[in-house]
Amino acid sequence: MTQPGPALAEMATTLREVSWWVAQPSNDFAWSSWEDVTEALAEMEAILIPIEAGQLPDDIRLLLRVLFAPTGPLQELSLSSGWASQFLALADRVDRLLGDG
Repeated sequence: MTQPGPALAEMATTLREVSWWVAQPSNDFAWSSWEDVTEALAEMEAILIPIEAGQLPDDIRLLLRVLFAPTGPLQELSLSSGWASQFLALADRVDRLLGDG
């Protein structure tokens, strides 16, 4: 298995942090595209697999942009669950790592 470079390692760490927020028991999934925490964490884990293998394919890049977009599922979840400021910091990090920020 290829070791991820520094940017991919930082992306993986960031996504693990996001997963921690997503897993909080007080989260309200009503406005997100996910039915519940299990569905959300499964999607996050599927994104992490190639990143932790040292790859960032175009389809994963696109999915990250959608998940972290304004009014995307992660922002909606963070707003309804009380961690919006933490989300914004994480989204800025993801944008920078994707070369969008």
